[in-house]
Amino acid sequence: MSRRTLAIVALTALAVVAGATPASAGSSHTPHVKTSFDLPPGFQPEGIAIGNSPYAYLGSRVDGDIYRASLKTGKGEVISQGPGTQSLGMKLDRRGRLFVSGGSGGDARVIDARSGRVLRSYKLQTIPSFINDVIITGGSAWYTDSTNPTLFQVKLGREGKLPSAARAVPLTGDIVYTTGNNANGIAASPDGRALIIVQSNTGKLFRTTYRGATTEIDLGGENVLNGDGLWLRGRTLYVVQNRLNTIAKIQLNWSGTRGTVVSRTTSADFDVPTTIAEYGHRLYLPNARFTTPPTPTTPYNVVSVPIP
Repeated sequence: MSRRTLAIVALTALAVVAGATPASAGSSHTPHVKTSFDLPPGFQPEGIAIGNSPYAYLGSRVDGDIYRASLKTGKGEVISQGPGTQSLGMKLDRRGRLFVSGGSGGDARVIDARSGRVLRSYKLQTIPSFINDVIITGGSAWYTDSTNPTLFQVKLGREGKLPSAARAVPLTGDIVYTTGNNANGIAASPDGRALIIVQSNTGKLFRTTYRGATTEIDLGGENVLNGDGLWLRGRTLYVVQNRLNTIAKIQLNWSGTRGTVVSRTTSADFDVPTTIAEYGHRLYLPNARFTTPPTPTTPYNVVSVPIP
C-alpha cells in the first residue's frame, strides 16, 4: 500500500460509504447532494462515473486507485488499489461494474463497484499508448487510445458476461492522428447506432461506426479544442474543454452527423476539469489541475454546475 493510499485511508476512516442504502433507480426524488467536495490531497483525479445511486467514482493518475465518494456527504474512501499505473476515463454499467481506462499502462480493468474487486483486466496495447476513455453501448465497452488510431472493443456476452480478451478496431476515414492528444472522450450517437469521439488537439468530433469508420461531424465551422470528457443527454452532447475551463453544449441531429454549438458554460470553480457525469440535474466534473505542479499535498476537488 502506497504512502498516499495510507494517508487517504487515515483521512477517510470515519466515512461510512459502503453499505449505505442507494437511491432507487426508478425514483424521481433527488436527495440533497453536495455541489462540490474535496478529494484526498495528491490524488490527481481524471475520470468520474456516477450511476443511479448518489456515489461518485474517481480514478487517480498517480497509481490507479479508485475512490468512491458519497454525493450526500462528500466523504469517501479508496475502494480498489490501483496497479501502479493510471486510472482515467470510466463508466458504470447497470450491473454495478466499473469499466476503467488504464492510460499509459495500455490496459483496461473492470471492477465491482461495491467491493472494489477487479473482475477482469485487459492488456490492450504493448506499444506506447494512452488508453483514455470508455463508453458502454451497443453491447460492448469501447476504449479510445489517444496515441494510436485504434479503438478497443470489450464485447459483452449473455447477461453481460465479460470476454477473455478485447478486440482492436482500427480507425479509418476522416480522422487523422497528429502530434498531441488525439481521440479522447467517447459517447454513443443519439440514435445508438454508432460512437462519437472527440479529437482533443484538433477540436473535431467524429461519428464512428462500430467497425471504426470515422466521419467528421459538421459543427458549422465551430470546434471544441481541448475536448476531453463527453456526456450525451438525448440529442444534446456536452463536451468538456479542459484547459479552456469550459463545457460546450452541442445540439446534434438524430444520427449524430451534424451539430450546433448552442452555448458554452464556464465557472470560477473550474481548474482544468476533465471528465463529466450527471446526477440530480447537475453535471459533476473533477478538477485535474493540469497547470498546477502536482505534489503529495496538492489539493483536488470535484465541482458541479446546473445542467445548461
